[in-house]
Amino acid sequence: MKPANAHLAALGTTVFTVMSALATQHGSINLGQGFPDTDGPQDVVRAAADALLDGRNQYPPMAGVPELRQAVAATNARFYGLDVDPATEVIVTSGATEAITACLMALLNPGDEVVLIEPLYDTYLPVVRLLGAVPRLVRLTPPKWELPRAELAAAFGPKTKAILLNTPMNPTSKVFTAAELAFIAELLQKHDAYAVCDEVYEHLTFDGWRHIPLMTLPGMRERCLRIGSAGKTFSLTGWKIGYITACAPLATLAMKAHQNLTFTTPPNLQRAVAVGLAKDDAYFAKLAGDLQARRDLLAEGLARIGFGVLPVQGSYFVTADFAALGFAGDDVAFCRHITEQAGVTAIPVSAFYEGDAPSHFARFAFCKRPEVLTEAVDRLARHFGGALTATARSA
Repeated sequence: MKPANAHLAALGTTVFTVMSALATQHGSINLGQGFPDTDGPQDVVRAAADALLDGRNQYPPMAGVPELRQAVAATNARFYGLDVDPATEVIVTSGATEAITACLMALLNPGDEVVLIEPLYDTYLPVVRLLGAVPRLVRLTPPKWELPRAELAAAFGPKTKAILLNTPMNPTSKVFTAAELAFIAELLQKHDAYAVCDEVYEHLTFDGWRHIPLMTLPGMRERCLRIGSAGKTFSLTGWKIGYITACAPLATLAMKAHQNLTFTTPPNLQRAVAVGLAKDDAYFAKLAGDLQARRDLLAEGLARIGFGVLPVQGSYFVTADFAALGFAGDDVAFCRHITEQAGVTAIPVSAFYEGDAPSHFARFAFCKRPEVLTEAVDRLARHFGGALTATARSA
């Protein structure tokens, strides 16, 4: 028989699926996949349940229900000072992953080049290649994950159509600085390129760090497609509600892509997310504060065991260097080992790279209940020979 799609045939099973299945098999605490283990705000969940019973369950408008598009526009103004037309500049999608795909479809022709920054979310490269575009990879280096400006500038050229930028960044937990964003903006203007901005962790920043959308920089309003996620903002990842903000010409193209991907998104969930986006500032501050406390619980516990814990400025994730623990294998072997032998699951950071990659880092998700994180630390401590006492844990 003739071969099917070569790009899809070459893709293996995602590391998240592999490690989650292994965690289930061994009764392990799964700190691999980044989803909370409690539901989000009850008023938002109730709004979704009530909306199922109000007689509006047929196809909603393709671009999204008016309530949610208006709420997204209002959120852009409230947090970032962006003046957005909800009727022409907001598209609601079935999750941020669909939004990423729709944005790339809106921009790319076969042969176009796209600048991507490693380590990166594992959807990026397959979508770029399925669209016939060419990835140009630029690598950040632990532990500081600083932007290598010379390498980034060298990745841009006559065929560059776009950069795909993730900030706050998964898995590095880096928040790009104003200076780094300004440098990226300068390159985009110089090369007449666009930016697809994956900003799903925009409200999950810590220690005084603040997310700056690239779209807010001079000259970027017409070049950026900005992606947000209700799943991350309201701890309801299974709802798969994403949204794109872009100037009207780009939004129109993204909507055409959305039309041919999912066409529309469940209306009751959209209306509930609109309720969530209207919450007061205290909700968003508490969301970040609670996650920062959980970050500290996990990071401090891992450090006491002997991991080298990298800085965490935003997102759900701690990256930890296990080299000092004396484990002989690479990060894939390490994550399998602690799943099977210690009962805690993490993700090997090499999974976020193409080709050779650092091989002694693991990514742990801290978006779990404090008691779950405490038990995970205790299990690792017992396994590596440094069981924590109650006194040490509270120190």
